[in-house]
Amino acid sequence: MKLSLDWIKDYVNIPQDIELSRIAYDLTMSTVEVEGMIDLGGKFDKMVVGVVNRILPHPNADKLKICVTDLGSEEREIVCGGINLREGMKVAVAKPGALVRWHGAGDLVEIGKAKVRGVESYGMICASSEIGLFDLFPFTEEATIVDLSEFDARPGDNLAEALCMNDVILEIDNKSLTNRPDLWGHYGIAREISALYDLPINGFAQFAPPLTPDFEITIDDTTRCPRYIGVRIERLSNTPSPFKIQSRIWRVGMRPINAIVDITNYAMLATGQPMHAFDSDNIKGHITVRRARDAEKLLLLNGRELSLSTEDLVIADDEGSVGLAGVMGGGKDSVLPETNKVILEIANFEAIGVRHTTVRHDIRTDAAIRYEKGIDPERGDIALSFAMQMFAEFFPNMSVTGFRDVYPSDPNRSEIDVSLDWLEKRLGKRIPNGDIARMLERLGFSVNFDGDNMRVVAPTWRSTGDISIPDDIMEEVSRMHGYENFESTLITTTFDGAINQIEADMDRKIKEYLASRCGMNEIFTYPWISDQYVRAIFGGADGMLSLSTPPSPDEHCVRSSLLPNLCKAVSDNLRFFGSFAIFESALVFFDRDFETRYDERESLPLQRRNVAGAYVGDPEDVNLLFRKAKGVIEALPRYVHIEPVMFEKIEKPVWADDVVWLNIRHCGERAGNLALLSKKAALGCGIKNSAVMLFELDIDLLKPYPSRTNKYARLSEYPMTDYDVSMLFDTPVKWKEIHEVITGKSGPDDLLRGVSFVDEYKGHQVPEGKKSVTFRLVIGSLKKTLTSEEIENYAKAIEKRLKKTLGAELRS
Repeated sequence: MKLSLDWIKDYVNIPQDIELSRIAYDLTMSTVEVEGMIDLGGKFDKMVVGVVNRILPHPNADKLKICVTDLGSEEREIVCGGINLREGMKVAVAKPGALVRWHGAGDLVEIGKAKVRGVESYGMICASSEIGLFDLFPFTEEATIVDLSEFDARPGDNLAEALCMNDVILEIDNKSLTNRPDLWGHYGIAREISALYDLPINGFAQFAPPLTPDFEITIDDTTRCPRYIGVRIERLSNTPSPFKIQSRIWRVGMRPINAIVDITNYAMLATGQPMHAFDSDNIKGHITVRRARDAEKLLLLNGRELSLSTEDLVIADDEGSVGLAGVMGGGKDSVLPETNKVILEIANFEAIGVRHTTVRHDIRTDAAIRYEKGIDPERGDIALSFAMQMFAEFFPNMSVTGFRDVYPSDPNRSEIDVSLDWLEKRLGKRIPNGDIARMLERLGFSVNFDGDNMRVVAPTWRSTGDISIPDDIMEEVSRMHGYENFESTLITTTFDGAINQIEADMDRKIKEYLASRCGMNEIFTYPWISDQYVRAIFGGADGMLSLSTPPSPDEHCVRSSLLPNLCKAVSDNLRFFGSFAIFESALVFFDRDFETRYDERESLPLQRRNVAGAYVGDPEDVNLLFRKAKGVIEALPRYVHIEPVMFEKIEKPVWADDVVWLNIRHCGERAGNLALLSKKAALGCGIKNSAVMLFELDIDLLKPYPSRTNKYARLSEYPMTDYDVSMLFDTPVKWKEIHEVITGKSGPDDLLRGVSFVDEYKGHQVPEGKKSVTFRLVIGSLKKTLTSEEIENYAKAIEKRLKKTLGAELRS
């Protein structure tokens, strides 16, 4: 959220000796997190107001003009192609050294003295888009120059000063004020600053409704709408609002529209209370706040037509719905170009209801963001007074012809009893009762002491769920006292011995192994899954938990596997990379009534730790991808220090290729899968022309060794020899069988120091039904240097064993 410091000063007079950095620090330490401060005036450095005294033709360009411009202390020639230039016009001039966006696009560029088609030009006469002010000075034709003739400014005046842009914008982290709906406006922050520095806060003159006939307003559901204020105002016009109002709205991230709409937006940004204006001529009969009818249609202001449900709350007249309560007004009944009479709505809507509606229809608006935090119904009085004062200032001849305030229930104020002894223990120090009372009263609380008990009554703007238990009062006292003013004390404890958390160590070692040794990139995804990837990987959402309030309409399911989001990450990254390897380690979640995989355990867990990875590459490299992924799993036990894993084919995963798949077993249990993503599943994930080799392991099933199992083996003092052998085997023979024959008779005095697979070949040079396997022997002795003859004899002995056992023969 953006806040204007200049705007805040309308409500609290901040002394000059309180520096801006201190305000930001104190707000961050006590109230909300100030993420940044933007000096708005600094953006207009070296920009001034100029007056075009004379316009001369450019000798070398028909569309360019030479503008002799008064800059206050000097007169300069500036070449410009503006289509609306005239003599006597006040313009925005960027002098050399100023930063602008050329034609309103691209990065900022620094203006310098330059020759334009042979004529020297001092700076630049700017269009609004070039200095970031298009929303305040819109245009429809290119090369339209900002016209400042209506502003009370002299030549040479600083542009920021002339446009009242000397302001500081505070950027507030929205998450830090989620539980503080009273702070979603400039007045709320001003009230906090007033309390922090014990400064007086300026109030608003209360609006006194005139004695006019009430018009009828009905609330069918007072739970969803606790209060509704309606004011019928006539003798208005659809004119622009004063520039100061437009500027302030623009500074904090909104776009000025017209005077009527700007009043509603300005009042919301000031007080935090959303409001809406309906065109009175288009409201038929009286206003009713009711539940929508099933499949009822509503055309919104943004042009989108909704099909509503009975869970939606609407504002309706006698002919149908005219607005989606707390979210957005209707397109046919809101302020139109010919509007001169409005019905001003200042209402309070239930936070949960508004939140459900925004999620159901995938709509986010500034009004909805505030309503779903829980707004105090009493804030309507402040907003009403503020808005009506603005209407009176903008439209002196306006008249109020109808007023109705439907407020069936009394305002709620939270009352909390706090033990002073409890408060002292929690704070770690005794704060005098008088100091506590003064701090809380500055925040709007009322305080009474009765022995050890302190009764605190919260103001209505803090009674929306924010203040409800003694701990909330403790927080208020501690933040007002200043967290930095509490003395730190050492914690007394004893350590009896180191705790060996082998499960936590295993989780960390798995990540380190995959990232460091295997060169994979770790990713992090949300715990919910897009419906598209659920269908692609599993074919449906059976057994998966679903969210009651999903983050978007197509993300209902909570992950029961890491693979869907992993495949989404693969699809996203394929736009930039052709081959890569990624993994994720995170929790997965199961429906207790559906998942039966762990029935043998004492209790059925709702969540488990999983790790999943993907090797991605060209479809022609499937064998290579498979061996890489299989090698990662095979070597995992050695580096992570867990029991060994085995591979077998028992049950094919639903997402896997019909041929390339394996189940992973660990300590007699199925711990995961390794397989090629099937073409059907890949297409469902938006993956084309790429092979994706996936693996997933249940970390909670892996059994770590209680201690390291590595054994020391001294390095040989004598050289080792790599000896490559290529032999023909029958096609069904597996590398595992070959490996077992080679290593089966090795002992401590054997010359074999290692064996590894090199490659496998099938082709026209290999007889049908055969395959050529190349493996590498590491031959050496711990006692002496072997001769060539000894090495050859040992290799031939292995070849004979392979020939005798597996029918192998040397490849010629």
